[in-house]
Amino acid sequence: MPIKKVVIPAAGLGTRVLPATKVVPKEMLPVADKPAIQYVVEEAAASGITDITFITSRNKRAVEDHFDDQPELRAALAAKGDEGKLSKITEPSTLARFNYVRQQEPLGLGHAVLMARSVIGNEAFGVLLGDDLIVHPPRPGLGQLIDVHQRTGASVIAVMRVPREDTARYGVVTVDADEQLDARTFRVRDTVEKPSPDEAPSDLAIIGRYIFTPRIFDLLEKVEPGAGGEIQLTDAIRELSRQEPLYAYEFEGMRYDIGDPVGLLTTSIAFALEREDLSPQVKAYLRTLDLE
Repeated sequence: MPIKKVVIPAAGLGTRVLPATKVVPKEMLPVADKPAIQYVVEEAAASGITDITFITSRNKRAVEDHFDDQPELRAALAAKGDEGKLSKITEPSTLARFNYVRQQEPLGLGHAVLMARSVIGNEAFGVLLGDDLIVHPPRPGLGQLIDVHQRTGASVIAVMRVPREDTARYGVVTVDADEQLDARTFRVRDTVEKPSPDEAPSDLAIIGRYIFTPRIFDLLEKVEPGAGGEIQLTDAIRELSRQEPLYAYEFEGMRYDIGDPVGLLTTSIAFALEREDLSPQVKAYLRTLDLE
């Protein structure tokens, strides 16, 4: 059965990019000239997704508004004959069908995913985290995971190789070399959260793209709260790997981490430099800088 539904958790406080996120949702911070969350939605749509469920919280109304139609703004731009901007402001609402589920308490990423159970139902689905942007025009990051799921019928998590000294920043997978499907697809035996370099079982770090069978919901309901009283998605993934096949896929493409100020700024520059309408002026400005 083709995967058509995804969950995008968007209920976090965005504390790593304060004070910008004091009143503006971190998902709405701009990368070049678009809110960061729109790139994630575009990746889902390009992967064949038709139904997107956002998990939101208080002060996240801007996310809903961005993916809604705005007749007054549309009419004003149409009256001016500004077809370029009209197209840009109408496109977000046409990318998919959107649902919104409110997470009333910040009980963790695992709890946020669990909140979508009534919308997803008993079928496989995707999860995309907004802090990670993955660019690969031939086949979007989520689409690559969907392809693996179609081959295996199993849950799939995105991974990338990181320097050993960086493993303490990520969840890291233990893989079974005897059950490697191909050069990029590994059977997962366990996951370790933020291991030290000398304790890391591999250099394959988990990145914010997942395909889950509906079994993950049963496991999330049973997970005991961990650090900070939160329900951790990684705990449910560990148990999932023990109960049914779980694969890690080393995705193709460039990953950008926009979860902190430096990542957000450098990603915005990188995306602007890829745009024909923005790159000439951005390049001209960068050439004026004394970086010594």
